[in-house]
Amino acid sequence: MRTYEILLLLDPDQAETRQDDIVARARDLVEKNGGAWHSHDAWGRRRLAYPIAHKEEGVYHLVVFDAEAETLDEMSRVLKIDDAVLRHLATRHIAGSRTSAPRDEAAAPVATPAEPSAPVAAPAETGPSETVVPETAAPETTVSEDGEPEYAGTEEQPGEEEE
Repeated sequence: MRTYEILLLLDPDQAETRQDDIVARARDLVEKNGGAWHSHDAWGRRRLAYPIAHKEEGVYHLVVFDAEAETLDEMSRVLKIDDAVLRHLATRHIAGSRTSAPRDEAAAPVATPAEPSAPVAAPAETGPSETVVPETAAPETTVSEDGEPEYAGTEEQPGEEEE
């Protein structure tokens, strides 16, 4: 018996009771075939990257369970038949991993790139006329605007002769 996780993408136009019914049917199928249900995480309504069945949004549910391969095949068959399931993806669950819902862009703080600050060591005993200059970071490499890498000028390779 292996641990699997299935990410369900459900039709947002369906009633919430219909969505709960789909998850309950999956749970019944697992438990009826001798598997163990671990968790169900409702991620909620999210905007899709591209329309699926003319829908701009979908409702995500992540379920984790133990089952035999035949049970997973049957569950996948049942999910393919149901019109309320826009997509589903079944994968093996990695022990110790925790899959959580992605953060909303609105709730996630936008991090501004800060200049890396190197710790400044206290200057050793210096005289009044000596100044301590902090080391500067190495310059960043640049990429040309057209995306092509910039190369150094062509130089003759040893063993090549000019014609």
